[in-house]
Amino acid sequence: MLESKRKAIIFFSISLLLAITAGMLILKKVQALNTNLGTMVQVVTANQDIPSRTLIRPEDITFEEIPQKYLKDYHITNTEKLVNKVSMVPLSKGDIITGNMLKQTSSVVEENNRLISVMRSDRIIFDEQLEALDRVDIIVSHRFDSKEQTTYFMKDVKVARVSKEKNKFKGVQLEIPTEQAPQLIHMQNYADSVRIVKANVGKPGEGRDKAKAAPEQPAPETPAAEQPTPEQPAPEQPTPEKK
Repeated sequence: MLESKRKAIIFFSISLLLAITAGMLILKKVQALNTNLGTMVQVVTANQDIPSRTLIRPEDITFEEIPQKYLKDYHITNTEKLVNKVSMVPLSKGDIITGNMLKQTSSVVEENNRLISVMRSDRIIFDEQLEALDRVDIIVSHRFDSKEQTTYFMKDVKVARVSKEKNKFKGVQLEIPTEQAPQLIHMQNYADSVRIVKANVGKPGEGRDKAKAAPEQPAPETPAAEQPTPEQPAPEQPTPEKK
């Protein structure tokens, strides 16, 4: 009787120990699932229908919660990533907005201007690294009718954007009038050398623009030189009569 009771106590202790161990393992598993599925994050969704290529406004978006486990790199959790962005596809209310469907809106200020990409290459040389809103001059060298020539092609051109890869300067987008776009593209394709030089310009309203706006001062009048009076011919002297 005592032996049976002792065995029962041993089996009960082992069962209790196994039950506690199993409970701890299950608890850890539940905690891990709650960490992934239970923790919710907010992602940006469309609050109303958004046409394609339309600037996204603050009132066009709202937030929706999803489990952190399903959060991907293309999801947007920060509204700063939507500044000056447009969607390449039309969005319906409730659609999740992802980074791969967004594009930077055009920074062209004037309607009749175009953005032309000029990337660094063996024939296209940048004298120095540029930044957005810089002004540049374009100098081209080419051979025409066996005659080599280097001339200013364009002056005071606005840099709209700068292209970089791993913080390394690659090129720029220049904002130029529509009628000059084919000429620039032609020079990129066929000129022997295209050199981009940073223009030394001052603040808006200074420099060349100020010089153009300044009225020309009339030159002071110089008194006319006195004209010499024509010499009067000397009166003829009477010749003495011979006796």
